[in-house]
Amino acid sequence: MVKDLIIKYVWLVDTIYKAGQITFEEINQKWIDQEMDDKPIAKRTFHKWRNAIEEIFDLNIECKREGNYPYYIENKEDIKRNTLRNWLLKTLSVSNLLMNSQTIKNRILLEEIPSGQEHLSTVMEALKTNTRLRITYHGYGWVESNTFDVDPYCVKLFRQRWYLVARSATSPYKEKGPHIYAFDRILSLQTTGETFEMSKDWDAEAFFEDCFGIITDQSVKVQTVKLKVSAWQANYIRDLKLHETQEEIERNEEYSIFSLRIRPTFDFLQELLWNGERMEVLEPLELRKEIGKKIELMWNKYKQE
Repeated sequence: MVKDLIIKYVWLVDTIYKAGQITFEEINQKWIDQEMDDKPIAKRTFHKWRNAIEEIFDLNIECKREGNYPYYIENKEDIKRNTLRNWLLKTLSVSNLLMNSQTIKNRILLEEIPSGQEHLSTVMEALKTNTRLRITYHGYGWVESNTFDVDPYCVKLFRQRWYLVARSATSPYKEKGPHIYAFDRILSLQTTGETFEMSKDWDAEAFFEDCFGIITDQSVKVQTVKLKVSAWQANYIRDLKLHETQEEIERNEEYSIFSLRIRPTFDFLQELLWNGERMEVLEPLELRKEIGKKIELMWNKYKQE
């Protein structure tokens, strides 16, 4: 019952948000057209949903007292600003769409999600209560797995993988600060029952602020990177930014130049290489040379053929 109501709430938010302004009659028409139900939404039920949406998602659905009295989300900008709420609404909206598409399920192809998600609920509870975790971890390149205690700081989802940011509970590793652990490399995880004091100054967004993805190597300095991107590829870079600081500083029919402030870590270099000949590093010179060396090494593997 609760699950069904949440699905309806998310549908209503998504419908009004996409429309901008929409009348009650238009909402009901979409409700029927999209086969949410064969009966229209009663006015009383609609207002109950509005109240529930305000309590759950802190979104205010208001009615414009003019014209044909359309409904709109008064604080819709909050959806963009609040990363977690935005992600939840989008995820639930997609889930709704998929659940109502069972007749074409063989024509919907999804990405495989790696293992490790079974640890998510335990980690979330530990984050809420600042409870220490004991994990058995086998990182890439490790000869064998190790078991140790950590203080969980936050979780991050990046490219279909969950990561745990945590600080070692013991010295000398504790003094090195938070470390990042991939969920799919955690062999076992459990709470220890011990609590820890979370630093009031630590901020999850600030921790990843200058990073492309999951690598936060502080030895790599933040730099202004300028990229020359072919006109066609620039469409993708424009729609899905490489980083929040990205700006398009030049554009013509052949190419665009983008500027961003970022730590050019390994994962960022991999992203640049993924774009192939459609992207060229202009600045800084050190990064341009580094990419050039990697391309040369790649070419050396193929040129003999």
